[in-house]
Amino acid sequence: MIEKDKSMFTGIITEVGIINCLELNKNLLGITSSLKKLELGESISCSGTCLTVSNVKKNKFFCNLSPETIEKTNLKKKKNGDKINLERSLKVGEVLSGHLVFGHVDGQAVLEKISVSKESWILKFSLSKNLHRYLAEKCSISIDGISLTVNKVYGNFFEVSIIPFTWRNTNLIFAKEGDFFNIEIDMLARYVFKALNK
Repeated sequence: MIEKDKSMFTGIITEVGIINCLELNKNLLGITSSLKKLELGESISCSGTCLTVSNVKKNKFFCNLSPETIEKTNLKKKKNGDKINLERSLKVGEVLSGHLVFGHVDGQAVLEKISVSKESWILKFSLSKNLHRYLAEKCSISIDGISLTVNKVYGNFFEVSIIPFTWRNTNLIFAKEGDFFNIEIDMLARYVFKALNK
């Protein structure tokens, strides 16, 4: 678990922000966005990592990073100008369009290949054996905060299919082979795996 709060998300990205300040030695992340009326203490999913807003200045907001957050996420590989997926926390009564995402990054996957199939993009990722064991075809997964469905699982790889809307409205459009992405395993898959092992 990265940040200790009770917020939940749906994995439906509402905006792609831009990193404007990343000072890992000061455990500080700053993001430029057009999110309105941000409140101090509010939880934001930043490419799948649940972070707390600690300061707001015009069109920028800042979050403090714990050492565990820096260690487990791809933030340590980011730089100023990089794009980051944003989603505000789910409120009671709102529609759950994706799946329940907690913002607790389990690890990172490496984008191995990007291919195009008709009007979709097929992304092939490699993942550690420790996390790969939770995957099955048609299960849900959060990749950089995006709620996606796993199409194929084999070896230490898995594939997802990206529709044009998701491609255009997330940071995936800027993705390159070799990039690292934050992964959160579907909590239901984790519970089922644990139950079956018992």
